[in-house]
Amino acid sequence: MKYQEKFIGLIGLGYWGKNILRNLHEMGILHTACDTDAGILSERSKVYQGIEYTSSFESMIASPQIKAIAISSPAVTHYSLVKKSLLAGKDVFVEKPLALTVREGEELVKIAEKENRILMVGHILQFHPAVIRLKELITSGELGKIQYIYSNRLNIGKLRTEENILWSFAPHDISIILMLLGEEPVRVSAFGGDYLNRGIFDTTLTSMEFSNGVKSHIFVSWLHPYKEQRLIFVGSKAMAVFDDVSKEKLCIYPHKIEWMNGKIPVAQKADYEVVPVEKGEPLKQELQHFMECVLERRRPITDGREGLKVLRILEEAENALLKKTPTDAAPDKCDYFAHESAYIDKNVIIGEGTKIWHFSHILKGSKIGKNCIIGQNVTIGPDAIIGNRCKIQNNVSVYKGVILEDEVFCGPSCVFTNVYNPRAFIERKHEFRQTVVRRGATIGANATIVCGLEIGRYAMIGAGAVVKADVPDYAVVAGVPARQIGWACKCGATLKFDEKHSSCDNCNSEYGMDTDHLMIMKERV
Repeated sequence: MKYQEKFIGLIGLGYWGKNILRNLHEMGILHTACDTDAGILSERSKVYQGIEYTSSFESMIASPQIKAIAISSPAVTHYSLVKKSLLAGKDVFVEKPLALTVREGEELVKIAEKENRILMVGHILQFHPAVIRLKELITSGELGKIQYIYSNRLNIGKLRTEENILWSFAPHDISIILMLLGEEPVRVSAFGGDYLNRGIFDTTLTSMEFSNGVKSHIFVSWLHPYKEQRLIFVGSKAMAVFDDVSKEKLCIYPHKIEWMNGKIPVAQKADYEVVPVEKGEPLKQELQHFMECVLERRRPITDGREGLKVLRILEEAENALLKKTPTDAAPDKCDYFAHESAYIDKNVIIGEGTKIWHFSHILKGSKIGKNCIIGQNVTIGPDAIIGNRCKIQNNVSVYKGVILEDEVFCGPSCVFTNVYNPRAFIERKHEFRQTVVRRGATIGANATIVCGLEIGRYAMIGAGAVVKADVPDYAVVAGVPARQIGWACKCGATLKFDEKHSSCDNCNSEYGMDTDHLMIMKERV
């Protein structure tokens, strides 16, 4: 279907966004495509021409030509981007999940309703021809009374660190099951394993029980040797299998159960029957539905309230995974902020004003000072010590034996170790070596700090460096292994020495050199 004008903007052109880009481009509806990665923008612009490309989301939503926004960015950004788009007067299509907490989802739904905006969530399988046909089979009674449902969504491929497998894979099947049964569960439980990154589950099994007696389970994993996407409905008359990987998308197995002597059940197997389904790309059907809802001002099938139902189940399953209960969850009244997806063990000390963000885990015995910022997917402890006003970026683990003094900066994905020569098959917890990072030091992104060292005050560790020796105060080190390449001012600027004297170009602090030792003459920060 071709539309007469281009009126949609797309944010996120990566892993899944490129598929949305392709479809919107083919529909002739895409006005502007946005991504913060210049390389991706350049690559996509060579293939999909005739549209505008930008790295500024703000400029895109400010455009009066853009009436609607499609969002295919990381899940952690959904809440913020959807909210900004709705308040800018735009209709919104957002990939699942709607947000990362029920509270955020409820706020977005209220904003959409208040602003009279269309809000649609990307639960794509509701637009799959095989799922639509399965709904017809259930409604017509061909399967009989539904008794049990189970799904496997398994793969080995893109591993995420900003969200666990539950939030990445399970929304699809939760959405389908709710739609096909026409009701929400009365009980949700879950368990799983976090094998690659602590606190980020790689496999989960979620169970749902419904008031009509139906039970279901959803098994998801990205640690599986092959791709499997299978949903099975067990009815009293027949069983239906939706297999999105197979060429035969929908099959019916008319097996019967006979009762010998009225007491012993015996399975009477029958050959499966392939159910013919219409052809069509679900994503294209989904995006066309969104466009029609925007143009006709009608409610989408997977609107914000439908997305909120899925979100409630995800959050309940997440709490079950983390075993959050009123007795072991963090207290409601505290002087710090912890995102709802963060998990705080008992017996930790967290200072006033500290902020702890998505999926981070603070283990027992750890101490965190005041006004710290703990990013997404950060693990601290057990028994780690963090000073005041520290900033720890995404995907950092601060293990036992690591001490960060005040105002330390840890860049994204930097690494601390606590055993010098680890072996998986040898217990070496008694050999932990202490690492101390002195006040004001900066550790660059992806740098590795080998245990047993001291990083000096206001030292600067370059991105990707591997530090195997002590670092002096104010020193700048880089490389593998790291070597000193210069000196840094307290403000972070590189110092340039005229013989034995340096004045910082940024803050006018003054330093001197005594052989290889930096002397502070006057600091102005």
